Amino acid sequence: MATQVSGSLAAMEAWRVADVPQLPGRGPETRVAGVAGGLVPAAAGPGASLYACGITPYDATHIGHAATYIAWDLLVRAWRDSGHRVSYVQNVTDVDDPLLERAARDGQDWRELADQQIALFRSDMEALRVLPPDHYVGAVEALPVIERFARVLADNGVLYDLDGDQYFARTADGMFGTVSGLDPETMIALFAERGGDPGRPGKKDPLDPLVWQAARPAEPSWPSGFGPGRPGWHVECAAIATEYLGVTFDVQAGGTDLAFPHHEMSASHARAAFGGPAGPDGPVFARLYLHAGMVRLDGEKMSKSRGNLVFVSRLLAGGVDPMAIRLAILARHYREDWDWDDAGLAEATARLERWRAALAVSRATPQALLGSRSGRAVLTSVRERLADDLDAPGALAVIDDWAETALAGAESPDAALVRDTVDALLGIAL
Repeated sequence: MATQVSGSLAAMEAWRVADVPQLPGRGPETRVAGVAGGLVPAAAGPGASLYACGITPYDATHIGHAATYIAWDLLVRAWRDSGHRVSYVQNVTDVDDPLLERAARDGQDWRELADQQIALFRSDMEALRVLPPDHYVGAVEALPVIERFARVLADNGVLYDLDGDQYFARTADGMFGTVSGLDPETMIALFAERGGDPGRPGKKDPLDPLVWQAARPAEPSWPSGFGPGRPGWHVECAAIATEYLGVTFDVQAGGTDLAFPHHEMSASHARAAFGGPAGPDGPVFARLYLHAGMVRLDGEKMSKSRGNLVFVSRLLAGGVDPMAIRLAILARHYREDWDWDDAGLAEATARLERWRAALAVSRATPQALLGSRSGRAVLTSVRERLADDLDAPGALAVIDDWAETALAGAESPDAALVRDTVDALLGIAL
C-alpha cells in the first residue's frame, strides 16, 4: 500500500536577510532580454514580481544552483534600488521522484533528506548573501493550494483520467509552445529526458503532463478530491505562483533547462485555468521568462546525473571566501553557458583582495560621500550596467577601474560610497 503521509503543512522558512546599505538617489529601470529580442522593462509597474523555480532538495547546493539564484538576486537588488516594491516567491519541490529515488538509494527517510538539503541550501544562500524571497514555499505545505488549482483545471474540462492519474490535455491550450518556441519533435525528446513520460500508453498526446499522480506502493501520498496521491511538478509552480503573485506577474525565472518542459507547461496550466492568453491586467502567468545559462565542469554540463557537481558547502568548508565564489559567478553574464574551474576561482579571489586593498588604502570621511563626484560616477556606472540586462561583468569592470586608481595612490575620498555600491547592488561584502 502507499504510505499515507500527514506531513507538516507549516510555512517553510527562508534564510536570514543580509543588511543592504541605502544608496543615494535611485537606479534606472532594469531592462532584460525579451522573447522577441531586444531589451524590455523587467517590471510593468511600480510593483515588481518574480517567481523563481526552486530546488528539488536531494543534492544541494552546487555552483549551478548558486549561479542561478545569484542572477535573480541581482534583479531583486536592481529593482529595489530603482524604487520598485518587490514581491519575490520561490518554491521548494520537497516531494518528487528524484528525491524519493535518492532517499531509497541511501536508505534514508525522504523527509529527513529533504530537510537536510533545504537547511544546507539556506546556509549556502546566506553565506553568498543572496536576499531571501518574501515567500519560500514547499510543495508539501502548498498541497491545498495545488489541489485547488488542479480542481479549477478539472472543472474547466482540461484534465483526463488514466489509471487513476490525472493528466492535462495540452491541446486545450492553443498557445502551448510559445514559451520555448520548440517544435513538437524536440519537445518530445526533451520531455523524455527531463522527467516526462511521452511514451506512456493511453495518453491522448505524448506531451500531456501529469497533474496528479495516484498513490503508488511505498511512496508518500496525501488525500485529495482526486484520490490519494501527490501533485505533478509543473502544476506545483503554476499553483504557487498564481496563489502568491496573482494571475499575471512580471518574471518567471530558472535555468535554461527549465524553459521546456517546466516553464512551458506551468504557463499552459495557468492559461487553461484562468481563461486564455490575456487576463484583466495582461497576459496570464509571467510577462517575461528569464533563463540562466548552464554551468559546465571540464566542458560538460554540471549535473547530478553526471556526478560532476561542485558544491558550495564544500568550497566553504575548504576555506574559500564566499564573496570570492560570488565574484567568480558574477564574472559571467547570467545568460551565458560557462565553465567553472580553479583558475576562475583564483581570479575572483585575487579580484576580491584587490578591491579590499583599495578600500583599505582609500581615505574617506562621511561628510565627503555625497559630494564625491568619482564615487557618484562609480554608483551611476554600476547602476547602468545592471540596468542593461543585469550586466554583472560590466559592473565588475567599473569597480576594477576604481580599485586600480585607488591602489595607484590617487586621492579617493569616496571609498565608503563605493563599498556600499558593491554591497547593495552586487551583494559583495568588502
